[in-house]
Amino acid sequence: MWIDSHCHITADAFAEDRSDVMARAEEAGVGAMLAIGAGYGVEHNAKAVSLAAADPRVFATVGVHPHDARDWSDDAARRLRGWLREPRVVAVGECGLDYYYENSPREAQREALARQLSLARELERPVCIHVRDRDGESDAYEELLALWEQEGRGRLEGVLHCYTHDLPFARRAVEQGFRVSFSGIMTFKRAGDLRDVAAGLPLDRLLVETDAPFLAPEGHRGKRNEPAFVVRVGETLAALHGKSVEEVAEITSRNAREFYALPSGRMSERAGGRVSEPEDA
Repeated sequence: MWIDSHCHITADAFAEDRSDVMARAEEAGVGAMLAIGAGYGVEHNAKAVSLAAADPRVFATVGVHPHDARDWSDDAARRLRGWLREPRVVAVGECGLDYYYENSPREAQREALARQLSLARELERPVCIHVRDRDGESDAYEELLALWEQEGRGRLEGVLHCYTHDLPFARRAVEQGFRVSFSGIMTFKRAGDLRDVAAGLPLDRLLVETDAPFLAPEGHRGKRNEPAFVVRVGETLAALHGKSVEEVAEITSRNAREFYALPSGRMSERAGGRVSEPEDA
């Protein structure tokens, strides 16, 4: 069984065929999906919360993406706190720093991230981190670790989602309580350096993801990504570590279950025999 540890299954890109997409994922051996609520504005989190409540294959995270950090407010904090009380909402995020696009000012990004790390520490929840810098720079990565130490106080666990940076930083992050998640980017023909990073990290700290509907893996480039394609990421990781695909599915799924505190086993029973559409809270 695979776990897609990061997908935006409530995105509008899946509005017309979400049930079919999730059925294909299950047929491919994906037993659980983490629906990331952040990335489309604060209110979009409600859709991930709703879908997780309706479908046993789905768990949700809630947060304010760095692109939306300018929208951080006391009301946003209140909304997140309320959603985090829901039993199938398992983490804060994705949140972080994005100095590549810089859709929100850097100071606003740092403030939103610090507040979310503080909330995660208070509620004892793991954190899904988005971090990206301009080519050749590392300010976002270094500031991330500084805020992690300041706000986490040694009491947080996190995952660097869709990792694309170098091996030395990944190793430093692992030492500070992070796991590292790889997406379809790792399968790209020109991503040899990133495959070297994945090969240089211990499997017991790694997760796999799609980041669907973005970043479809090799063989599906140019198409909408979907959770079923996480298998392609896992196959690449298995080859890099000289393990069978079955072993890597077991290891990465165990890592995801431990990180997100998910129940073990396959979560394929559907309430009412169909997937409910996410609704606004």
